[in-house]
Amino acid sequence: MRLFLSSYRFGAHQSRLLAMAGEPGRVAVIANACDAWPSAWQSAVTSDLFPLRRLGFQPEVVDLREYVGRTAELERTLARFPMVWVRGGNTFVLRAQFARSGADIVLPRLLAADALVYAGYSAGACVMTPDLHGLESMDDPDEVRTACGIEPRWDGLGLVDRPIVPHLDSPTDPEGLSRKLVRDYTAAGIRHWALTDDHVVVVDGEHPEVLT
Repeated sequence: MRLFLSSYRFGAHQSRLLAMAGEPGRVAVIANACDAWPSAWQSAVTSDLFPLRRLGFQPEVVDLREYVGRTAELERTLARFPMVWVRGGNTFVLRAQFARSGADIVLPRLLAADALVYAGYSAGACVMTPDLHGLESMDDPDEVRTACGIEPRWDGLGLVDRPIVPHLDSPTDPEGLSRKLVRDYTAAGIRHWALTDDHVVVVDGEHPEVLT
């Protein structure tokens, strides 16, 4: 299994992503964490296409809303890509769209077969953890109802064994919400990874490694 889970895009470790992916090729860009923000959706997608292209990738948007109830078709689509890139936004909205499309079934299956690399940042990283409790202090679960028409889910995909707190001490978090969540997890005795925008959690085989 190959996972590249960061706080913000490539972190300080784009060379590691390139090593995991091999020769840069097609990459499926999943931006459904932004589905609650329709006016900003396209600009959010575009902002990720340029850095991927600069690294030599050929990004193509795969919108999970087009695969609701079509899990087998989604699997056929994603199996054609050597890498998926899952951008940040609202973790709860992303989790809901994974469930509606069957991505929460398809991606673990493809990863177990080592058919692709999963690269996700912020929400795209957090959704791979076992449990989303605590992230409501950073992302609004109520956006799920308006964006997806279902209730929020609080389980992640569980492909890593602990929560991820992104954007630690980042300019994107001026209120210090990530630092507060770290304190809450620590006080509750919950093991977690606190990532600055440089840090990346990598799974390249069986065991996770934190790159600082």
